[in-house]
Amino acid sequence: MASLLTPREAALRLGISYPTVKQWLYHGKIKAVKTPGGHYRIPEGELDSLLHKAKQPDTPKRQMMRALSGRNQLVGRIVEIRIDGLLAQVKLSIGGQIINSIITAEAAREMQLKVGETVAALIKSTEVMVLRV
Repeated sequence: MASLLTPREAALRLGISYPTVKQWLYHGKIKAVKTPGGHYRIPEGELDSLLHKAKQPDTPKRQMMRALSGRNQLVGRIVEIRIDGLLAQVKLSIGGQIINSIITAEAAREMQLKVGETVAALIKSTEVMVLRV
């Protein structure tokens, strides 16, 4: 079962204000469940389609990422991390789809990746295959 977030936690994840999240709830832009006490709880997956629009801090690391030549940067949420030996498997939920990435265990530790964090996947276009469905 997906984790449920309070509206404040959702606002923090998206980098927007709490009142904006409340308005989105009232207008049906995002779906939520109500607790027996009448409080909203938002499934993490509900935010996936909004993460690419999330306001990110203008830190040197963020500026460096945007200066990369790769344009296929997909913002998503870490849903699983498995570290085994020298490698780490990182599963990202991006717009409700799951993308797997294999990186070094050292890189995963250096970046202090954790389930639930918002990250970006950089797709190298020469290694993306397309299948007609």
